[in-house]
Amino acid sequence: MKLAVISDVHGNALALTAVLHDIARSGVDLIVNLGDHLSGGLAPAETAKLLLTTPAIAVQGNHDRALLGPPAAMGWADRFAHERLGPRHLAWLRALPFAAEVVRGVVAFHGTPTSDSAFLLETITPAGLRSATVAEAEARLGGSQGRYAVYLCGHSHLQRSLRLSDGSLAINPGSAGWPAVAGTPAHPSPIEAGSPHARYAILEDGADGWAAEFRAVAYPWEDAAALARRHGFPALAHGLATGRVG
Repeated sequence: MKLAVISDVHGNALALTAVLHDIARSGVDLIVNLGDHLSGGLAPAETAKLLLTTPAIAVQGNHDRALLGPPAAMGWADRFAHERLGPRHLAWLRALPFAAEVVRGVVAFHGTPTSDSAFLLETITPAGLRSATVAEAEARLGGSQGRYAVYLCGHSHLQRSLRLSDGSLAINPGSAGWPAVAGTPAHPSPIEAGSPHARYAILEDGADGWAAEFRAVAYPWEDAAALARRHGFPALAHGLATGRVG
């Protein structure tokens, strides 16, 4: 079994197109999408069209949930997307599950099994963001720990894997569409992939069990950055072009 795992597209249709082309050359059996599909300052409707016509198992992220709530509670990325989406797009988001066992022994969710806005594989400290320890990750898995061979999470936008004490794997494929995120009150540390590539992961079940290969795909990120500038989001444009917070 070979899976392509994507997450945090955030309305970046240019990046998603490049990732889907790379996936098409990889001979995967299934695409898994870990959420935060459309919110952002780029092309939410175009991204939705791509996702709705691409067979995949998808779950809902925190920004997807925000798009279904009251506009007054939305952040700027959610408001921008919401104004450009139609009822069909929102109905698709509404139907997505919080979590899903995508194949036997592999579970997918956006943040942790109990929260779409918490990190599984990162820990926020006064000094900044660091990798979570095995004990921290297992505590966040709670009652799910020990039930699966692979835990697929997104939300942090950072490619990361961690072998847990029972031999299972926790994997974050990184962000396909948003490589740098400034700090927020909930997550004050900035997040930086360090380059503008679109990121995802290939997960394969081999003779020695499940293993992940992280990929970074080139795409026209300067065009994406130019689109963000036209929409009035210069900080987003800088992050798209550099993978760094400006």
